[in-house]
Amino acid sequence: MTVQLAAPRTSLSFARPARTAKTYSTTQASRAAQPSRAAASRQVSSAAPLRLTRRGRLLLVGAPIMLGGAALLTFVGFFTAPALAAGGAGEQTRTQQISVSTGDSLWGLAAEYAPDRDPREVIADIMELNNLSDAVVPAGAQLYIPVSG
Repeated sequence: MTVQLAAPRTSLSFARPARTAKTYSTTQASRAAQPSRAAASRQVSSAAPLRLTRRGRLLLVGAPIMLGGAALLTFVGFFTAPALAAGGAGEQTRTQQISVSTGDSLWGLAAEYAPDRDPREVIADIMELNNLSDAVVPAGAQLYIPVSG
């Protein structure tokens, strides 16, 4: 029968000389029959299967799940985003195309073609419909004017 006493491990192992484990055996035959400690540890380490820690298992399982979820959300987003953007029907505005005469202004056109609305709103709509940067319009230009009704 063999009993081994191991030295306690300390964090300051570099400061103290290492203690060796003492082996007490009942007979010399039993000591000779046991392989050396180094050989036994080599046999155990080569035969022992790979063991994962809790953090290793979490990484091994969690990382692919997270990457798969991100890929799935991206894939679904490509198909739902255009549908959401086109979901609402825009407001339909009736327009009329006119040719600007000499002396016409946007204010006068707004008052003539949409008398029930505020002329400032109509002028803003005219500028947006025709991509105008300012209110000056040359004679002979073709404009789309919002019509009330």
